Amino acid sequence: MKKLIKSIVLTFLFPVMGFAQTAIFTNQVGFDSRGPKLAVVRLDAENKSKVSFSLLDAQTSKAVYTALLGEPMEIRDWFPGKFFHKADFSSYSKAGNYKIAVSIDGTQTVSEEFRIDENALAKLTMPAIVRYYNKQRANTPEELGADIKIKPKGSTKEVDMRGGWADASGDISKYFSHLAYANFMSPQQIPLVTWSLINTTEAIPKMLTSLGIQDSIKDEALYGADYMMRSLSSDDYFYMIIFSHFKKDPAARDIVGLLANSVTTTDYQSAFREGGGIAIASLARISQWKKNGVFTADQYLDGAKRAFAHLLVNNSKYADDGKDNIIDDYCALMAATELWIATDEPLYRDEARKRAANLTARMTPEGYFRSDDGDRPYFHASDAGLPVVALSRYLKKEKDATLRTAALNVIRKALDYNLAVTNKVANPFGYARQTFKHKGTIKEGFFIPHENETGWWWQGENARLGSLATAALVGGRLVYPAQGNWGVKAPLAEYASQQLSWVLGSNPYAMCFMYGFGKNNVPYMAALFGHGSQAGGISNGITGKDGNGDGSGIDFKLHADGNEWRWTEQWIPHAAWFLQAIAAIAEEPSK
Repeated sequence: MKKLIKSIVLTFLFPVMGFAQTAIFTNQVGFDSRGPKLAVVRLDAENKSKVSFSLLDAQTSKAVYTALLGEPMEIRDWFPGKFFHKADFSSYSKAGNYKIAVSIDGTQTVSEEFRIDENALAKLTMPAIVRYYNKQRANTPEELGADIKIKPKGSTKEVDMRGGWADASGDISKYFSHLAYANFMSPQQIPLVTWSLINTTEAIPKMLTSLGIQDSIKDEALYGADYMMRSLSSDDYFYMIIFSHFKKDPAARDIVGLLANSVTTTDYQSAFREGGGIAIASLARISQWKKNGVFTADQYLDGAKRAFAHLLVNNSKYADDGKDNIIDDYCALMAATELWIATDEPLYRDEARKRAANLTARMTPEGYFRSDDGDRPYFHASDAGLPVVALSRYLKKEKDATLRTAALNVIRKALDYNLAVTNKVANPFGYARQTFKHKGTIKEGFFIPHENETGWWWQGENARLGSLATAALVGGRLVYPAQGNWGVKAPLAEYASQQLSWVLGSNPYAMCFMYGFGKNNVPYMAALFGHGSQAGGISNGITGKDGNGDGSGIDFKLHADGNEWRWTEQWIPHAAWFLQAIAAIAEEPSK
């Protein structure tokens, strides 16, 4: 993700944005037969007459369903003068392989092929995602040899930090979280992957068994837990980062904190918001499996308790600005909730309730969260849905009626806001819009501002889309339950579906960002020690226009003088959130 190894381009066809007369943008992988199914059709001119589309059987080319396109929409911030129409075939549910076809003036345009089936995305992609993480393991001889006796920056002490996953297809460093210095942008990385694997294992055990991956996903989750135990120092904080310095010499690796431009520091202790909270949550939750990895289930729980007790005293000291913010709140809420579930101890109950109350206090009248004690809106390039996911998990344990009502009200307001801001402008792709602050002004837009607290970090937001899809489903079932549409009201189901479809090809560049799936993928990217792009991994994706500080406009580049990573690089949070979203779609009823 940062200063990257150059991409190696394999055979690749990229849709030219010269705009042919008609184009069809669709999810190139699959739709769940029980959920929404939408594609987008682009026409060069505004068509005043009604235009129909057909769903074709991919083998016979016969139409099995025909309907009218939706009204024309012009996305002026992206492509002024071009008109986009929704093609909604949600009511069609027969399993099979299909294409969308549109005929204009006797010329037929046909989409890429896709599958319709019950839990299609889980069936088609989940085995590949699990293999992707297995391939991302930092287990080459070079990495294992260096990490078994790695030194924290500025210290002569050697610690065993074997394990974990390489962060991206171009970066073999290992992160609990990076961007800590920016305070409001910290993403959850290795701990999030671990929690997502644990959550998926518990949400859909029957499906995992039917796919033949139940044992492998459990092994991968335990592998993540073991790395977090090795990362837990003798002083009870988690080491944050093992940094490769982008060097071929494995001896260059060390334990660090990071500033911009790969400047390293000795601030390597993880606050709640810097991966510590989700690491605690993961260890506490996996301890309840009563299953051992390298460490035992009892050690997982003990490690979670030790780390939580340490951060209750030291969190503000580890936070770069010395103050808790919304990321601390939702990460600490996850930690306290899982410890409360695992132990039923009052300490964790009280801490969970405190953090849930903090999130309630951060909710604005408009429906978005505040990040700080001022007026900075909460926006996040990868974890935007995590406040709702954390509150939803908390409600698995919370039984107090008054406190449940407060949390449910926050979830409802957040989801209402997500729908309202997304649908406030012409938005046929349903791309999740957001509220942010740029140069002192609160704005709304599709993409995060490129000028933000990090000073440099902006990239495609496919993890954010997966997190918001997850929030719409797990939160929506609590506040807007419904029959059909995955158990939520129709607008939330459509919102979730369109985020996932965007990742899989229903975007203006017709790019399927899950490598090895669909028709159009980004080029292969190589990394050190044999790492690189993997099937099932997801690339960063589409951004606002390069050069637009407020994130306005739209951009996607395959080559950018070494900066193409912003769009093309795989990153482990993307697949983690996608995994949570498709697990939520397929979630099995609780016993």
